[in-house]
Amino acid sequence: MTTRLYENKIFLEHTTPAGHPERADRLRSLAIALEHPNFGQLERIEAPQANEDAVMLAHPESHFLSVMRQVPEEEGEIHQLESDTYLSSRSLAAALTGIGGAMAAVDDVFTGKADNVFVASRPPGHHAEKSKAMGFCLFNNIAIAARHAQKTYGVERVAIVDWDVHHGNGTQDIFWDDPSVLFCSTHQMPLYPGTGARDETGTKNNVVNAPLATNDGSEHFRDAFKSRVLPAVENFRPDFLLISAGFDAHHRDPLAQINLTGDDFDWATGRLMEIAGKYSGNRVVSLLEGGYDLEGLAESAGMHIIRLMKG
Repeated sequence: MTTRLYENKIFLEHTTPAGHPERADRLRSLAIALEHPNFGQLERIEAPQANEDAVMLAHPESHFLSVMRQVPEEEGEIHQLESDTYLSSRSLAAALTGIGGAMAAVDDVFTGKADNVFVASRPPGHHAEKSKAMGFCLFNNIAIAARHAQKTYGVERVAIVDWDVHHGNGTQDIFWDDPSVLFCSTHQMPLYPGTGARDETGTKNNVVNAPLATNDGSEHFRDAFKSRVLPAVENFRPDFLLISAGFDAHHRDPLAQINLTGDDFDWATGRLMEIAGKYSGNRVVSLLEGGYDLEGLAESAGMHIIRLMKG
């Protein structure tokens, strides 16, 4: 397997208030983990910045303009966009570069430059709804990546699997009535943002939620995958597979109470890659979402990337 990783120093310049869990140290901890010899064959590439028009693949222009107007001009200044979502002077550039990395990753797997790609970007994206920034997220990177694959490469069936511990309400909102996109999510419930019940299925039965209870661990997570997520993806026979790879279901994470380890993310990655091998020409793109304990993030994301590299 040829695996690429997109990164960019601009992601460190999206500044949040002191003590905020979504901080630049998250990517610094992953960068330290990637210094291990196991990652010697990983192709590490600087993520490009997307054009502003890319945002409109998944959001109305009014949403982009609303975010843009609130970006502070002064370096060091931070504006509160929503209850837990902030903008600094470099946040818009960071968000557009996250989108650029996601779109470049799609290009890579459809032009044969890589089998799979991981995009190590921030801010995350899966809470951003069509017209609302929330949950640390400004724009929905994974939704934009899916639309880019459809628009540019004529992809008919895109599957998005989200194992972040918080439900991907934004992705669900964007694809709620779109049968060309399957959205599957495991997440803790009840927990922010309060969505993701099993009976939320989309108007075309293209949404599959598999909520986990507080203090669930590996067995429950893998059962949710085996009983709900994997059968849905298998039946969908996707042309392309996207992963919202949040690692805040790790047992060390301070924002939730699910007790996973790096082995669980390795296992889930492997199962999805098996399906991608059957239907998607091995094409997998994975985007970093949450994960707020630095050690837990480095362990879990590292094992996820190693599994992508091994195939």
